[in-house]
Amino acid sequence: MKLKRPASVFSSAGFCPGCGHGLAARLIGEVSEEMGINEKLVTVIDVACCSFNIDYWNFDTIMAAHGRDVPTAVGVKHIRPDSIVMAYMGDGAAYAIGMAETIHAALRNDNICVVVINNSVFGMTGGQMAPTSLPGQKTATSPNGKDPKRYGTISAVELLKNMDIAYLARGELVGVAGMNKSKSMIRKAFAHQMAGDGFSMVELLSPCPTNLNMTPGKAKEYVHTELTKFYPVGEFINKGGND
Repeated sequence: MKLKRPASVFSSAGFCPGCGHGLAARLIGEVSEEMGINEKLVTVIDVACCSFNIDYWNFDTIMAAHGRDVPTAVGVKHIRPDSIVMAYMGDGAAYAIGMAETIHAALRNDNICVVVINNSVFGMTGGQMAPTSLPGQKTATSPNGKDPKRYGTISAVELLKNMDIAYLARGELVGVAGMNKSKSMIRKAFAHQMAGDGFSMVELLSPCPTNLNMTPGKAKEYVHTELTKFYPVGEFINKGGND
């Protein structure tokens, strides 16, 4: 049976086999259509792997400088307050080069949605060690494993969970249950923005078979069994109990 993709999402064939970006793109497309916001949604995407979505999403889309998706989205929201504005980026853009921008947008409680794809490596540039790489994880720049005595590991949820923001959640792009929960999180983030509640962020744990040096199946298993140990999934802030 051939599945019908959302009209807001073109055929996605540029991502590596097993990559989670295509899954996230589809979920965002489905949510946008179901909420009836296709004509109001403005997406700001990063120049890394995220950039492929400029060809796949049938939304108004802006490509920002690397790690500057969040301030670009904030600017768009200020000049187009009636638009639904989403910044979409990887963990490197959000928590490395763009960490200051992510934190300060949350501190200001800017009324935007941020979706972060966390695959625990720098994907586009060759699989180098990222702030989200797990202790002991082997990457292109930590072939013997990330040394926890020299390098810490960032959990954005821990950094943001005590801030006065609208919504904070983490899902996984693995399995039917994980996909359904992630889709619900994206929907709630958009709903909070539409209600004017402020800053919403959804982090999605994603397989990166190419840079994890795993088959697609093993990469999904790794996300579900290993990444979720360090990065628990769930909702951490939900202002007003938005359903």
